[in-house]
Amino acid sequence: MKIKNFIALFLILIVVWILVNNSFSGQIIIIGFILSAFIALLFGTNLRIFDELKFTPTALGYTFIYLLVFLIELIKSNLDVARRVLTPSLPINPGIVKTKTVLKSKMGRMILANSITLTPGTLTVDIDGDTLYIHWIDVCCEDIDKATNAIVKKFEKHLVKIYD
Repeated sequence: MKIKNFIALFLILIVVWILVNNSFSGQIIIIGFILSAFIALLFGTNLRIFDELKFTPTALGYTFIYLLVFLIELIKSNLDVARRVLTPSLPINPGIVKTKTVLKSKMGRMILANSITLTPGTLTVDIDGDTLYIHWIDVCCEDIDKATNAIVKKFEKHLVKIYD
């Protein structure tokens, strides 16, 4: 068993346990540690999802930066879609654009696709190798490089430090 997979699964499980229980009492924390360790030992042996994850201080720092960038982009896209809903006269130009990614890891590509999908106004339709097909509420450019810069690069530059 890889210790990295055990630690990652354990940390995720203990955080979820604390969030679900909404308590920092000693008894809840101890039960959470025991259950999280047991589940991580039981299922961590065959878990391959964390194989591409880097456990370095640099990767951890970029993870926090990425979460901040994602939060900012989420707020900006929510405001943009709300503005379009409240002002029906605003023109929209929906369509599917082809973008490229430099991410090599499957996990990095999955997180990139999910980040794009979670921001309103965009939806990742398909991933084919290093190509992502994204439905965009207002296609401002058909060029693959311009679309990649507008949608993908803001997330990708941080994810590449975490996963590749």
